[in-house]
Amino acid sequence: SVYDMTGNAASMVAHRVSYHFDLIGPSLAIDTACSSSLVALHQAIRSIQSGDCESAIVSGVNLMLSPEVFETLRDAQMLSPDHTCHTFDAKANGYVRGEGCIALLITSQSFAYQCGLPQRAIVCGSAINQDGLTAGITAPNGQSQVRLYQAALHDAHLSPDVVDLVEA
Repeated sequence: SVYDMTGNAASMVAHRVSYHFDLIGPSLAIDTACSSSLVALHQAIRSIQSGDCESAIVSGVNLMLSPEVFETLRDAQMLSPDHTCHTFDAKANGYVRGEGCIALLITSQSFAYQCGLPQRAIVCGSAINQDGLTAGITAPNGQSQVRLYQAALHDAHLSPDVVDLVEA
Protein backbone atom coordinates (compact mmCIF):
# COMPACT_ATOMS: atom_id res chain seq x y z
CA SER A 1 0.00 0.00 0.00
CA VAL A 2 1.00 3.65 -0.01
CA TYR A 3 2.02 3.25 3.64
CA ASP A 4 4.59 0.48 3.07
CA MET A 5 7.61 2.77 2.90
CA THR A 6 6.79 4.87 5.95
CA GLY A 7 5.19 1.99 7.82
CA ASN A 8 7.97 -0.56 7.44
CA ALA A 9 11.15 1.53 7.47
CA ALA A 10 12.93 1.07 10.82
CA SER A 11 14.01 4.71 10.72
CA MET A 12 10.38 5.84 10.79
CA VAL A 13 9.59 4.51 14.28
CA ALA A 14 11.37 7.41 16.00
CA HIS A 15 9.72 9.91 13.70
CA ARG A 16 6.24 8.44 14.22
CA VAL A 17 6.67 8.74 18.01
CA SER A 18 7.87 12.34 17.62
CA TYR A 19 4.99 13.11 15.27
CA HIS A 20 2.35 11.53 17.53
CA PHE A 21 3.50 13.34 20.66
CA ASP A 22 4.41 16.59 18.84
CA LEU A 23 8.03 16.33 20.01
CA ILE A 24 10.49 18.87 18.68
CA GLY A 25 14.24 18.29 18.33
CA PRO A 26 16.48 15.49 17.11
CA SER A 27 14.61 12.33 16.12
CA LEU A 28 16.92 9.44 15.37
CA ALA A 29 16.76 5.71 14.79
CA ILE A 30 20.12 4.16 15.64
CA ASP A 31 21.18 0.66 14.61
CA THR A 32 24.59 -0.43 15.86
CA ALA A 33 23.63 -4.06 16.46
CA CYS A 34 24.14 -5.04 20.11
CA SER A 35 25.05 -1.54 21.28
CA SER A 36 22.11 0.39 19.78
CA SER A 37 20.51 1.33 23.11
CA LEU A 38 23.84 2.39 24.60
CA VAL A 39 24.68 4.52 21.54
CA ALA A 40 21.18 6.04 21.61
CA LEU A 41 21.64 6.99 25.27
CA HIS A 42 25.08 8.45 24.53
CA GLN A 43 23.73 10.52 21.61
CA ALA A 44 20.78 11.75 23.71
CA ILE A 45 23.14 12.83 26.49
CA ARG A 46 25.25 14.73 23.96
CA SER A 47 22.13 16.38 22.47
CA ILE A 48 21.08 17.60 25.91
CA GLN A 49 24.61 18.78 26.75
CA SER A 50 24.89 20.69 23.46
CA GLY A 51 21.50 22.36 23.90
CA ASP A 52 19.79 20.59 20.99
CA CYS A 53 17.02 19.61 23.44
CA GLU A 54 16.15 19.86 27.14
CA SER A 55 15.05 16.25 27.50
CA ALA A 56 15.00 13.10 25.41
CA ILE A 57 13.15 9.84 25.17
CA VAL A 58 15.64 7.03 24.65
CA SER A 59 14.28 3.67 23.65
CA GLY A 60 15.67 0.33 22.60
CA VAL A 61 13.79 -2.60 21.12
CA ASN A 62 14.86 -6.06 20.01
CA LEU A 63 12.24 -8.26 18.40
CA MET A 64 12.98 -11.56 16.71
CA LEU A 65 10.49 -11.40 13.86
CA SER A 66 12.37 -13.24 11.16
CA PRO A 67 13.68 -16.82 11.28
CA GLU A 68 16.36 -15.96 8.71
CA VAL A 69 18.48 -14.06 11.26
CA PHE A 70 18.31 -16.96 13.74
CA GLU A 71 19.19 -19.45 11.00
CA THR A 72 22.17 -17.39 9.85
CA LEU A 73 23.52 -17.02 13.40
CA ARG A 74 22.99 -20.73 14.03
CA ASP A 75 24.75 -21.69 10.78
CA ALA A 76 27.64 -19.38 11.69
CA GLN A 77 27.87 -21.25 15.05
CA MET A 78 27.45 -17.98 16.95
CA LEU A 79 24.56 -19.22 19.10
CA SER A 80 25.09 -21.36 22.19
CA PRO A 81 24.16 -24.96 21.32
CA ASP A 82 23.15 -25.60 24.95
CA HIS A 83 21.07 -22.37 25.03
CA THR A 84 23.05 -21.08 28.01
CA CYS A 85 25.31 -18.05 28.31
CA HIS A 86 28.66 -18.71 29.95
CA THR A 87 29.92 -15.14 29.93
CA PHE A 88 33.63 -14.80 30.82
CA ASP A 89 33.86 -18.57 31.33
CA ALA A 90 36.01 -21.16 29.57
CA LYS A 91 32.73 -23.01 28.84
CA ALA A 92 31.54 -20.10 26.65
CA ASN A 93 30.22 -21.52 23.40
CA GLY A 94 28.09 -18.75 21.89
CA TYR A 95 25.34 -16.45 22.98
CA VAL A 96 21.60 -16.63 23.52
CA ARG A 97 19.26 -14.20 21.78
CA GLY A 98 16.45 -12.45 23.57
CA GLU A 99 13.70 -9.92 23.01
CA GLY A 100 13.14 -6.79 25.00
CA CYS A 101 12.14 -3.15 25.08
CA ILE A 102 13.05 -0.18 27.24
CA ALA A 103 12.19 3.52 27.17
CA LEU A 104 13.75 6.22 29.33
CA LEU A 105 13.07 9.93 29.72
CA ILE A 106 16.37 11.67 30.34
CA THR A 107 17.02 15.31 31.21
CA SER A 108 19.72 17.38 32.76
CA GLN A 109 19.65 17.39 36.56
CA SER A 110 18.83 21.10 36.60
CA PHE A 111 15.89 20.65 34.20
CA ALA A 112 14.57 17.70 36.25
CA TYR A 113 14.79 19.81 39.40
CA GLN A 114 13.01 22.79 37.76
CA CYS A 115 10.18 20.54 36.53
CA GLY A 116 9.91 18.56 39.76
CA LEU A 117 10.71 15.29 37.97
CA PRO A 118 11.85 12.38 40.14
CA GLN A 119 15.40 11.20 39.54
CA ARG A 120 15.72 7.43 39.32
CA ALA A 121 19.38 7.41 38.24
CA ILE A 122 22.19 9.75 37.29
CA VAL A 123 24.36 9.08 34.25
CA CYS A 124 27.73 10.56 35.17
CA GLY A 125 29.37 9.93 31.80
CA SER A 126 29.33 7.84 28.67
CA ALA A 127 31.56 6.79 25.81
CA ILE A 128 31.22 4.80 22.60
CA ASN A 129 33.69 3.26 20.16
CA GLN A 130 34.30 0.59 17.56
CA ASP A 131 36.95 -1.96 18.51
CA GLY A 132 38.75 -1.96 15.18
CA LEU A 133 40.55 -5.04 13.92
CA THR A 134 39.97 -8.16 16.04
CA ALA A 135 39.94 -11.92 15.61
CA GLY A 136 36.52 -11.48 13.97
CA ILE A 137 33.81 -8.85 13.53
CA THR A 138 31.97 -10.09 16.65
CA ALA A 139 35.09 -10.58 18.82
CA PRO A 140 36.09 -7.83 21.28
CA ASN A 141 39.45 -6.06 21.29
CA GLY A 142 40.74 -5.89 24.87
CA GLN A 143 42.83 -2.75 24.33
CA SER A 144 39.92 -0.93 22.70
CA GLN A 145 37.65 -1.94 25.57
CA VAL A 146 40.16 -0.55 28.10
CA ARG A 147 40.35 2.74 26.15
CA LEU A 148 36.55 2.91 26.08
CA TYR A 149 36.32 2.32 29.84
CA GLN A 150 38.94 5.04 30.39
CA ALA A 151 37.03 7.44 28.12
CA ALA A 152 33.79 6.84 30.04
CA LEU A 153 35.58 7.46 33.35
CA HIS A 154 37.15 10.63 31.95
CA ASP A 155 33.76 11.85 30.69
CA ALA A 156 32.25 11.18 34.13
CA HIS A 157 35.20 12.83 35.94
CA LEU A 158 35.63 9.65 37.97
CA SER A 159 38.57 7.49 38.93
CA PRO A 160 38.42 3.69 38.54
CA ASP A 161 38.52 3.09 42.30
CA VAL A 162 34.99 4.53 42.78
CA VAL A 163 33.37 2.08 40.35
CA ASP A 164 31.62 -0.83 42.02
CA LEU A 165 30.03 -2.49 38.99
CA VAL A 166 30.59 -2.68 35.26
CA GLU A 167 27.82 -4.29 33.24
CA ALA A 168 28.92 -6.17 30.16
